[in-house]
Amino acid sequence: MIYAKLFLTALFWGGTFVAARVVTQEFSPFSASLWRFVIASAVLAVPVVLHEGGLPRLRRRRVLPVVLLGLTGVLAYNVFFFLGLKTIPAGRAALIVANNPVFIALFSALLFKERLSIANGIGIGVCLAGAVIVISRGNPGGLLSGAIGPGELFILGCVASWVSYSLIGKVVLRELSPLAAVAWSCLIGAAALLPFAWQEGLVRQTALASPAAWAGLLFLGLPGTAIGFLWYYEGIRAIGPSRAAVFINFVPVSAVLFGWLILSETLTRSLLTGGALVVVGVFLTNRAGGRKTLET
Repeated sequence: MIYAKLFLTALFWGGTFVAARVVTQEFSPFSASLWRFVIASAVLAVPVVLHEGGLPRLRRRRVLPVVLLGLTGVLAYNVFFFLGLKTIPAGRAALIVANNPVFIALFSALLFKERLSIANGIGIGVCLAGAVIVISRGNPGGLLSGAIGPGELFILGCVASWVSYSLIGKVVLRELSPLAAVAWSCLIGAAALLPFAWQEGLVRQTALASPAAWAGLLFLGLPGTAIGFLWYYEGIRAIGPSRAAVFINFVPVSAVLFGWLILSETLTRSLLTGGALVVVGVFLTNRAGGRKTLET
């Protein structure tokens, strides 16, 4: 059952890229992000009460790190996420975001002195090569001449935000459970998003949203965030973080597949080649996993 939940979680997270493409047609980035985490926070409240007895109080020295979790992993990541998916295909975005574990491993080694094995080093190199092929559309030389669009830059902002969120999470998880840390970051991130979403026209967009946009938001908030987080952490408890992390490899694969099936996105040679390298690189990087990071 745990393996089935982990596999479904990977499918859910792949599906968030397709859902976001639908939602961004009617919602601005701050408004879409706010609704995603309002829904997720409401659902996460139940397990937080059942398993934690409510949100734990924060010690004064942990207030700033937890606030930074909300600002990086919720506000910044999701605004970049929705901005990027306004302009580039879901599968393409997912393959760029799939580099998250690679940069987390690299910066964990630099900042926290975590050891990298030979397999990790090879995985980082392979993954980066795949990312360059995907971002440059098969023309790596074009990156030197600035041939990269705003959509790719926004999705790279997702990567930077998530790496920051994960590294800050290493500190926060010394005192908070993963569930409590995620719940706090969702609440803080949603609160930070509210004034920006309001200024964007949150009320008007909400009133005019189509059933398709609401379906996309519900998918992002329920299976894409709340259920995905819970099942992933159940997997970590049951089989350990390194084995659970292997299932992350299915996220870009499922995103590319769903983008092709649902949105009729084109499967180019550079996308398939770069995607294969990214998946292999992420697998090699995760082989010596066991790193305690926050995932989404």
